[in-house]
Amino acid sequence: MPQIRFFGGLISAMFALALLASPAVPQIAENDKRAIEDIVRQYILDNPEIIADAIARLRQRDRLARAQSQARARDENAARIYHNPLTPEMGNPNGDVTVVEFFDYQCGYCKRVFPVFKKVIASDRNLRVLMKELPILGPVSRFAARASMAAEKQGKFFAYHAALMELSGRLTEKRVIQTARRVGLDIEILVRDMADPAIESYLDQTLELAQALGINGTPAFLFGDQLVPGAIEE
Repeated sequence: MPQIRFFGGLISAMFALALLASPAVPQIAENDKRAIEDIVRQYILDNPEIIADAIARLRQRDRLARAQSQARARDENAARIYHNPLTPEMGNPNGDVTVVEFFDYQCGYCKRVFPVFKKVIASDRNLRVLMKELPILGPVSRFAARASMAAEKQGKFFAYHAALMELSGRLTEKRVIQTARRVGLDIEILVRDMADPAIESYLDQTLELAQALGINGTPAFLFGDQLVPGAIEE
């Protein structure tokens, strides 16, 4: 309780100091202003931990607000997250646990997490995984996303996805097509399907969805009601 009273006193003193700086109170003596400045300064010197505590409380409040906002966005967009027929699925489509990954084919962390994710899917037969293309790293990312979604129409999404994730070096449109040919995709059909307006619309909607969920980078994962940004460990 003493700490709370001290903190309240600090806030009051700082408010008074701000008030003194206002031209609306010219009648306050300069000596009084200096006295209050000294009180505030001395309080901070004597109780530095209270500042750290206040910052921690503000950060905690911000985290809570973000979590609540994400929960609302998740509930409002549940159909788009979990039941969009254009979203490629891996694992067990009837699994009792659903994981959603937002990824980009030029994302180094996405590539790093892929072997871990592949092991998890292979070891857990009750896991349903939804793969959300989030091409935020430039035009080549968008090109690769369109190609992998088109590959889904030929029943080769996972093979193509794995091949793209396992590529090293700089990704180019030429390498995207070469990789498609290597995994046995019909390139003529692939290129035709890549131009499907439904794919472009889906990618735009996924970007909007990510923004609503507060996702600003890849990879990002939804494990049940928990959003986890960044690479995960095995």
